[in-house]
Amino acid sequence: MSAVPSRVSSRLPVFPWDKLEPYKKTAQAHADGIVDLSVGTPVDPVPALIQRALVAAADSPGYPTVWGTAALRDAISGWCERRLGAAGFGHENVLPVVGSKELVAWLPTQLGLGAGDKVAYPRLAYPTYEVGARLCGAEPVVYDDPTELDPRGLKLLWLNSPSNPTGKVLPKDELTRIVAWAREHGVLVFSDECYLELGWEADPVSVLHPDVSGGSYEGIVAVHSLSKRSNLAGYRAAFIAGDPAVLAELLQIRKHGGMMTPAPVQAATVAALGDDAHVAEQRERYAARRAALRAALEAHGFRIEHSEASLYLWATRDEPCWDTVAYLAELGILVAPGDFYGEAGERFVRVAFTATDERVAAAVKRLGA
Repeated sequence: MSAVPSRVSSRLPVFPWDKLEPYKKTAQAHADGIVDLSVGTPVDPVPALIQRALVAAADSPGYPTVWGTAALRDAISGWCERRLGAAGFGHENVLPVVGSKELVAWLPTQLGLGAGDKVAYPRLAYPTYEVGARLCGAEPVVYDDPTELDPRGLKLLWLNSPSNPTGKVLPKDELTRIVAWAREHGVLVFSDECYLELGWEADPVSVLHPDVSGGSYEGIVAVHSLSKRSNLAGYRAAFIAGDPAVLAELLQIRKHGGMMTPAPVQAATVAALGDDAHVAEQRERYAARRAALRAALEAHGFRIEHSEASLYLWATRDEPCWDTVAYLAELGILVAPGDFYGEAGERFVRVAFTATDERVAAAVKRLGA
């Protein structure tokens, strides 16, 4: 009998990105090299003012705190008021986390969920919502409209606007309706808003906005990340904000778990949240790449759906997604198959516009050939 425990890993799906490796090798064999538009990892430099803040805090020999410095809490709460429209925010309304993926994966466990509980998320969604439910033994449930779910046993409702992978944005009135339904049924709402600052054809709204929340943060928490807006994926800088009762409980649990954002990263986060200029500059880069790739894909016969926000184009040639992946790999372009995000994506691919300007230009040239 093996001494290696496997009970938890056996609950989880196969790590999806491993399936893409053969197609990556095909794309890498292209004479002009691969154009990797699959994962969506930032490639542009970390803004200089953030690097300076990190370096200035490099001499940090002591343990950081899970709740973060007062300066960090000030920066997060101030940003939520300035950017999201939240009102009356204090330190009790915010909590830094070690990257948003860690939070998504372990939140159901930290909330004490398990067998008999349900965790709901969009039918097309970031795979880690399902993983989080399975890690704690809860039942994952998908939805098209969350207000049509059976609320019995539903303990956690994930919203994701702007959506990964589709780029769809939930309008303010729809968010308001969903929050009201969740409160009526005692369902905790976590809204993944990591792409909120990357709206192109829509202006994404947070659940913390008073028009949605009604001026109360009861039962609602927003999730934000600096990975995309500030090119800080390598820093693991993120935070959650909203219901102080929920955050207080999570803070106690995370203290015991030692889930601390490193002190230099906390200092870098303060700098990042205090500066809007670098965000606008990065938006301009992404907007240009998005426009170029969208035009090239559409001219090549693709149809783009949703995609009004985020860092992705949700594209289809009305064929199985893996056929599209294989076709583009022969052109040296690697994209993500839509079924990574649920069965409803089986005829779409997700095209990230996070490659360098040079690599995006290469993809455009190949699609136009």
